[in-house]
Amino acid sequence: MRHVFVLLLLALALSPVLVRQAHASQVAVRGTDILVDGKPFVPLGASGETRFPDLKALGANTIRTYGQEPGEILDAAQRAGLKVIVGFWLGHPRLGFNYADRAAVTAQLEALRHMVERYRTHPALLMWGIGNEVEVELSPEEAQAVWPAIEEAARLVKTLDSQHPTMAVLAEVGQDKAAILKRNAPDIDVLGINGYGDGLLTAAGRARAQGWTGPIILTELGAQGHWDAPKAPWGAPMEPTSSDKAARVRRYLMGAKQAGVGAMPFLWGQKQEVTPSWYSLLLPTGEWTETVEVMADLWGGKVPGGPNRAPRILALSLVGPARFSTDGQTLVRLSATDPDGDPLKAEWQIMAETTARSVGGDPEPVPPNFPEGLHDPAPTGVRIFGLPPGRYRVFVTLRDGRGAAATGNIPFEIQ
Repeated sequence: MRHVFVLLLLALALSPVLVRQAHASQVAVRGTDILVDGKPFVPLGASGETRFPDLKALGANTIRTYGQEPGEILDAAQRAGLKVIVGFWLGHPRLGFNYADRAAVTAQLEALRHMVERYRTHPALLMWGIGNEVEVELSPEEAQAVWPAIEEAARLVKTLDSQHPTMAVLAEVGQDKAAILKRNAPDIDVLGINGYGDGLLTAAGRARAQGWTGPIILTELGAQGHWDAPKAPWGAPMEPTSSDKAARVRRYLMGAKQAGVGAMPFLWGQKQEVTPSWYSLLLPTGEWTETVEVMADLWGGKVPGGPNRAPRILALSLVGPARFSTDGQTLVRLSATDPDGDPLKAEWQIMAETTARSVGGDPEPVPPNFPEGLHDPAPTGVRIFGLPPGRYRVFVTLRDGRGAAATGNIPFEIQ
């Protein structure tokens, strides 16, 4: 029995729990800077829960979570050499959370207390993220209850942990959100801004103009939000190709570097939001897209799998109508290349246009496939016909066989 007990102690000593008992970093805010153990630290990374060593190899130093139980993520990040912005999910009024319900607010704060007390000494902890876009889809009047709630949560964190800053994340910064946050939540140390498109180039400057004097992190950074994208006549947003996205993200990351703010492209992983590819830096099958190459290039790292460059989509278009009858057809034409000369394999797919009307990254079901509409698929295009009336998208995925891929899609309608 004693022998078993010794073995149990040895197993515990070698378990991941040991990671949480290592030296915890002291993180502080000085002016516009974040300091880790006294040294300036600019958070670069992404939101995600997977492949931390690959993310670290890009030159990243930080991962961000949104509110899930963070223990395993903190341990995995520590092993990979990454810091973690541990997010705590504050209830959204648009989803039914009522900040006038004191019992609900108290329960939420108790959950936050439990999280902070459990993980405040973890060496991978960088800061606490208090909520994510809690104000989204609310009028200024409706949002009035949100700001004091953020402050109450931040103040609680500060009573429990003096070694790590607090951050609140806003859906863009608008013309006054940073000022409202600063006025109503003085215990928030760091401003997180989720932004997509060219507004990223001015977000930090607009926050400073509103009086924000602390550190800023672009906590979600993307090429274009689907709400801002050009629309087909029937309202379907037009998704940029992976090559278009990479070119835009390069500009935004360079702008963040010039502004001296942190930056976290979204999403280090894969999810369905409008399409399976719109916000995904990785494919479900594991390949990485060109934006990952951009991140490595600007952060001084390397892409997964060694020296390689992603396929480039030069053009993706319809040769024929985007709207046609059940007895008609259209042709998709593709022009692509690979900088390394790798042979490319094209995979074509037709999916129904999503009918979900989610906001702020709400979960969506993946739309069904319609392979019967694909005809004569080739690396340069595919013909589409033989589908019932409805709204669809045709997708192409190009793989180089070495771990990289390119993606693009076009919506169409059959009447």
